[in-house]
Amino acid sequence: MKLTFKCFCILLFYVLLSFTTSAQNKITGTVTDNVGNPLTGVSVKINNSSSGTFSDAMGSFTFSNAQPFPWSISISYTSYIQKEFTITKAGYYNFSLMQIASLGNVTVVGTRGQPRSDVNRPVPVDIISAKELQSTGQTELGQQLQFSSPSYNSAKYAINGSLVYANYATLRGLGPDQLLVLINGKRRHQFSIPHIGFSISRGAVVTDMNAIPYLAVDHTEILRDGGAAQYGSDAIAGIVNVRLRSAVNQGIFKTQFGINKEGDGATYLAALNYGFGLGKENSFLNLTFQYQKMNETDRSDPYSGTIYNANRQKDDSTRAARGVYPATGAFKVGGAFGSSEISSPQFFLNAAYPLNTQWSIYSFGGYSYKKALGYGFFRNAISTNANANPAIYPNGYTPQFPAEDKDYSGVIGLSRSVLNGWNLDFSTGIGKNAVDRYATHTTNASMGSNSPTDFYAGYSSFTQSTTEANISKSFDKLWNMQSLNLAFGSQFRVDHYQQKRGDENAYAIGPLAASQNKTPGVQGIAGTSPADEANETRTNIGIYADVEADITKRFLVALAMRYENYSDFGDNFSGRFAARYNLRNNIAVRTSVNRGFRAPSLQQIFNSASSTTVQAGTFNYTRQFRSDDAFLASIGITKPKAEISWDYNVGLTLKAGAKFLFTVDAYQIDITNRIVVSEALSVNNIAALKSMLQGTGIQQISFFTNAINTKTQGIDFVSTYKTRMGKAGRVSANLGMTFNKTKVDNFMPAPSQLQKGTARSIALIDTINIALIETAQPRQKIILSLNYVIGKFEVVVRASHFGKVVAWEKPANLPHIRQEFGGKTLFDASVNYTIFKKLLLTVGGNNITDVYPDRVLKTLSAYTGGQAPFNRNVNQFGFNGAYYYTSLTLNF
Repeated sequence: MKLTFKCFCILLFYVLLSFTTSAQNKITGTVTDNVGNPLTGVSVKINNSSSGTFSDAMGSFTFSNAQPFPWSISISYTSYIQKEFTITKAGYYNFSLMQIASLGNVTVVGTRGQPRSDVNRPVPVDIISAKELQSTGQTELGQQLQFSSPSYNSAKYAINGSLVYANYATLRGLGPDQLLVLINGKRRHQFSIPHIGFSISRGAVVTDMNAIPYLAVDHTEILRDGGAAQYGSDAIAGIVNVRLRSAVNQGIFKTQFGINKEGDGATYLAALNYGFGLGKENSFLNLTFQYQKMNETDRSDPYSGTIYNANRQKDDSTRAARGVYPATGAFKVGGAFGSSEISSPQFFLNAAYPLNTQWSIYSFGGYSYKKALGYGFFRNAISTNANANPAIYPNGYTPQFPAEDKDYSGVIGLSRSVLNGWNLDFSTGIGKNAVDRYATHTTNASMGSNSPTDFYAGYSSFTQSTTEANISKSFDKLWNMQSLNLAFGSQFRVDHYQQKRGDENAYAIGPLAASQNKTPGVQGIAGTSPADEANETRTNIGIYADVEADITKRFLVALAMRYENYSDFGDNFSGRFAARYNLRNNIAVRTSVNRGFRAPSLQQIFNSASSTTVQAGTFNYTRQFRSDDAFLASIGITKPKAEISWDYNVGLTLKAGAKFLFTVDAYQIDITNRIVVSEALSVNNIAALKSMLQGTGIQQISFFTNAINTKTQGIDFVSTYKTRMGKAGRVSANLGMTFNKTKVDNFMPAPSQLQKGTARSIALIDTINIALIETAQPRQKIILSLNYVIGKFEVVVRASHFGKVVAWEKPANLPHIRQEFGGKTLFDASVNYTIFKKLLLTVGGNNITDVYPDRVLKTLSAYTGGQAPFNRNVNQFGFNGAYYYTSLTLNF
C-alpha cells in the first residue's frame, strides 16, 4: 500500500512538472494560406521529434513541449509548400503557407529552368492538388483527373477488350499513346496489351493511371503542349506528371465506402500514407498502402434475342418446355454490361537522403496488383450458330474473362543541387506491366463436347528501363539578360515486349470447324497461339539541349532540341520554341511551336492474334499480322514508322491580385503518318489476298500501319476565383472549358501490290474507324466547381458537361448507319465536416441527378438484343448513374 502511494506521488509529481514545463514552453497561433484563409489539419511539429499538433477548423493551434527553446518547427500540409521556422520564445505566431495549386502556384513540368507562376509560364500547365483530386469522390486517379481537368478524358467501358483491365487516358482529343506520363519527372511505362477493340483507343497502348494509388499523390501537373523535344516520344498531346508525397512525420488514413443508386458497384477503399524522417534534415521516406475493391455493375436490358431457335415462335415454345428462361416477360441471360469487378492492393514509396551538403540520393516506385473480371456477350444454343456448343451449354452461355495484372516500377537517382552552380541528376529505373489472361464459363466451339470450359488465354508483358543524366545551370544578369538557364542531358532506354502462348485448347482448330463451320479458339477472347508469341527488344538513345532566358523582365524565350535514335527504325529530331511577353504586371501573352514525334510501340509492331467473330450471321476468321511478317511485305505493307507532329499554341494569361486568374490558349496539332489498325480486309473481295491466302482458312486480315494524317484544333479556358465571404467563410470557384475537334485530312492509298486485280479502290481505314478518331470523344468539356468553407463545414459542388459524340455501324450489305449521342451535364456534391482537428467526415454523391448517356437504338445491331443499351464504341462519362459515398480521413 505504501509502495503504491509512493508511486502515485511520483507520477503526480511528473505530471505537475510536465504541466509546469509546458506552460513555460508553449506557443499558440494560426496557419493560413497566402491570402489569409485558415487551413485545417496542418501539421505543426518540432523537427527530429515526434512532438507536434494539428490546426483546427479555424486554423488555430496550441503547442506545448518540455524541450527548451529554440525550436526548429516544420509546418506542412498536403499540396502546400512546406516551411521551416525557428521559434526562440513562447508567444503567438501566424504562419502562412503557399499552396502548390494556388493562384501563385509554381511548377517544373515543361521547363528545366526556375519554377514559374501561372502568368509567367510560356506554355499552359494545369496543377491539380491532392485535395482537389480527392474532392471528386472518385477512388481511382484516372477518374479523379477526368472530373478535374477539361482537357483530360477517361471513361469506363464494358465488354471492350483490354479496356476492361486498364482505362484509357487522352489529352486534347488525341490518342492515349500520344500522352506521356511521368512520375516525379521520370518516364512511366505503358500497359502491355494494345487495345484492338472498336473504341476511342483502338490500336493504341494506354498508360494505366489507376496503377498509381491516389493517396500517394501530392499533386499532378498537366502540360497542355507538345513536350517531345524535352521528354521524348509520346508527348505529342502533352504530359501528365504525377508528383508523389514527401511529407515527414505526417500521416493520413482514409477509408471510403460508396454504392450506385442501382444498388450495385459497391466500392470499398482503405489507404494509409505516412512519412518518416531518416535522421537528417531534408531526408524522408514516404510510404503509401492502398487497397480497394470495386464490385461490377450491370446496365444491360432484358434480353430480346432468341436462345434455342431463330424462329421466335419455336423459340418461345422451347423455352416454355425447358423452363430455363421465362417464355414471356423480361429476363437477362447473365453476365454484366458495366464496370468490371476489380480488387487491387497497391504499395508506393518516395524517398530521399542527403549524403552531404551537395549530393542527395533519391528513390521512388511501387507495386500494384489488380484482379479484374470482365464479360463477353451471350452465346445462344442454336445448333447452327458458329459460336454455340449445345453439347456443353444446352441453354447458351456467357463467357467470363478474369485477368491478373501486375505492375512494378522503381527509380533510383543521385542529384547535386548547388546554389549558383551546376545541378546534376543521374538516375536509372525500370517499370514492368505483366498480364495473365483467362477465360472461364466458355468453350472452343470447334471442339464440340470435347472442349474444356476454362482456359488460360495467354501472357503479355512490357518492360521499360531508362537511364538518364540531366545537367543544368542558372545564370543571373548574364549578357545583360535577367536570367539564363542552360540544360542538357541524355537518356538510354531499353524496351522489351513479350507475348506467351496460352493453353493449346485456347487456340486449337477443332474438327467441327470444317464439318460444321464452328468457330475455332476460345470464345470471346483471342487465345495466344505459338504463331503469336513474341520476345522483342529495342534500344533507344536520346540527347537534348534546352535554353530558357528572361531577355528582359517582360520577355522570356525558351528553345529545346532533341535527337533520338532507335535500334529498329532509325532516328528523329524534335524541337521546341516558346515565348512569353508581359504586356503589363500580371498580364501576358505566350506562344509555342513544337515539332514532336511518337515512335511506334513494340506492342503495335509485334502484336499478332487470330480471332473469330460472327457479325450479322457471318463467320469471320481474322488474322492480325505482326508488322514484320513477310506476308505484309509481299503485299506492300511496310513496318510502321514514327508519327510526326507540328503543334502551335498561342495564349493569354491574366492575374488580378490574389483573387482572380484567367488563361486562354488556342492550339493546332498536325500529325502525319498516324498509326492505326487497318480495316479487316476481306480475303474474298481482294484478288491479291484471295490468291495468296487460299486454303489457310483466313477470311479477313488486319495490321498496324501509318494510314492517315490528322489535324486537331482547339481552345482551352481556365479561370479561378477566391475570396472571403463574411468573417468566417471563404469561397473559391474554378471554371475550365475545352473545345476541340480532330479531322482526318489525308488517307494513305493502298499499295499497288494489294490493289492489283481489284477494280474498286481499297480503303485501309473506313467510316467506323475514322469516327473513332473524329467523333468518339466529346468535342466540348466544361467543369465548374464551387467550394465554400465556414467553420467546421466545407461544401463542394461540381458541374461537368460532356459534349455530344457520334458512332457508326455497318450492317451486312447495307450502308453505314449513324447515331448521335447528345451532350450531358453531371452534378456532384459533397459536405465535409471536421469532427475534430484530426478527423474529417465526408458525405457526397457523384452524378446526383442520375444522368445516363443516350441509349442505343433498339433497331441497331449494337444493341445486341438488349445486352448493350449504351454504346460500346464511343463514351462520354460511363453509364453507371448516380453514386453515393461516405469517407473518413484521419490526419496524424
